[in-house]
Amino acid sequence: MEDIHKHNSNLKGKIVVITGASSGVGRAAAEAFAREGCNLVITARGKKGIDEVVDYCRALNVKAVGIPADMSIAEDVEKVAAGALAIGGRIDIWVNNAGVMASGKFEEIPLEVHQQVIKTNLFGYMHGAYNAIKIFKEQNEGILINNISIGGFMPAPYSAVYSASKYGIRGMMECLQGEISNRKHIHICNLYPQLQNSTGNLHSAKYSGFDMTIPFIASDPRDTAAKIVELAKNPKKDSFPDLKASAITKTYKLFPKTIMNTASAVVRTKMKLNQTKENNSGNVLTNSKEPLRVYGIPPSKTANSNFKLALFAGLGITLGLLLVNKK
Repeated sequence: MEDIHKHNSNLKGKIVVITGASSGVGRAAAEAFAREGCNLVITARGKKGIDEVVDYCRALNVKAVGIPADMSIAEDVEKVAAGALAIGGRIDIWVNNAGVMASGKFEEIPLEVHQQVIKTNLFGYMHGAYNAIKIFKEQNEGILINNISIGGFMPAPYSAVYSASKYGIRGMMECLQGEISNRKHIHICNLYPQLQNSTGNLHSAKYSGFDMTIPFIASDPRDTAAKIVELAKNPKKDSFPDLKASAITKTYKLFPKTIMNTASAVVRTKMKLNQTKENNSGNVLTNSKEPLRVYGIPPSKTANSNFKLALFAGLGITLGLLLVNKK
């Protein structure tokens, strides 16, 4: 068994709350904070995934508590905050991460699913911030980290309500950054990663024949988790975890209509080819099912990340030239 207390970290002993921590980036973040010597409060809707993460953290000789909770329910989030305070009387870092996605033709996705996307994503982050900021002000210090996605800057094709929730989170958190700007030791950090090679895509709701495989340019969720840990050490208002997320966002800002229309056309064509695919509400209305792990597609041992990055850069340059010539 590894003794985490041998490690040297300015996060050692900090109490960290992570929402949506049973899989994907949240799970990777919980593991990363545990390796830093932090004490963890792990929360998600399903108990199985929580228990697995708690066991991992405790094996590193740190305190870890699992609290099943639905972030869309205010009372559940209050219980999470109370449980965290029970560990050491304070909360040092709160990571808003729990999120769901529904994709397909807007009018063919059940209204109940649309509403729950807003409740989980927008209301969930609001509930987290509401509890965390009150506690931080009482302590006169604390860090709120919001894992938002580049969806806060650019819409996701055929995912209208998901896009609305991400734009809403970004607006809410930027406003809150202003509210706490006179508090030197309280920070709100917004992170905008691109598509992840996580279980998020496997668990998302899909309608109208929507079926998207994880593309080769998808980022490693452990890299995104490492950026979250970095923000806990060195808070920064707004950041992208990697070059790809930044490049995609900047390209969209240059050619918003062209990129949105082109992406929508591609998705529309794919949906026509998958018209017989059964609709699926995914984890929007129920707990995430198997697989409960960090990666959507386990990374290949022979994968060459430098080659992928070079290919991505080449595609970006080609797209840019095509769009410039089209104007």
